[in-house]
Amino acid sequence: MPVVFQENLFVGKVAFFTGGTSGIGLGIAEYFAEMGATVVLLGRNAEKMEAAVAAIRARGHKAAGFAGDVRDYAALEAILGQTREQHGEIDMLFCAAAGNFPAPVLGMSANGFKAVVDIDLLGTFNTCRAAHQHLRKPGAVVINISANHAHVAYTLQAHVCAAKAGVDLLSKVLAMEWGPDGIRVNCITPGPIDGTEGMKRLAPTEESRERVIQSVPLRRMGTRQDIANLAVFLCSDAASYISGAIYQCDGGQSLSGPRNLGS
Repeated sequence: MPVVFQENLFVGKVAFFTGGTSGIGLGIAEYFAEMGATVVLLGRNAEKMEAAVAAIRARGHKAAGFAGDVRDYAALEAILGQTREQHGEIDMLFCAAAGNFPAPVLGMSANGFKAVVDIDLLGTFNTCRAAHQHLRKPGAVVINISANHAHVAYTLQAHVCAAKAGVDLLSKVLAMEWGPDGIRVNCITPGPIDGTEGMKRLAPTEESRERVIQSVPLRRMGTRQDIANLAVFLCSDAASYISGAIYQCDGGQSLSGPRNLGS
């Protein structure tokens, strides 16, 4: 359920989302649009991007979108420049683009490993680096979407574990370097979130879904709204002194330690 926040909290503010056309990124974008923000979505698939933007607009909210790949730095520079020209300085930047597929190290090609690292880690660096000149200073907030894989070992997930560990530390460095500009940088670490592409791949059967649920102390999967609620807090004035933090939103799943996804 949505948490009750101040109505129209983000009116007049601009939020830019990579990975914003599906899953967690889209869930946060939809909620921020409801709270008055102009949301700008970036996704690789133009058709999905246009559908997501149209759906948000149909509910009477402000949205725009671009088709692009976070691995393409020059394209990101151009898109972020257009965003500023059309909507003004960016108040909230969300790096939510991610890739995943289950595979053991010996069953994974070098290109497969590289693809996930390039989307998750390099894509986060590219987005933040290209966006810096367009962020509101002071006052902007950067939220990088990480995962429990950053600090808990998962079999079949070496690529994601490596990439997300990098995202966490990159976020802390950005918080240190950009703090003097008045920019806050934090990470959200979701646990198993129902209805996302990642969970469809990692828990494709009812049996595997039940194993995931039993691994969570709260005995349920999370929802996109759970993550959106935390994102609102971190982008609000209530979190004005929080930067360089890693916020786990996983129902306590990470407390159980490393997980063997092959069993």
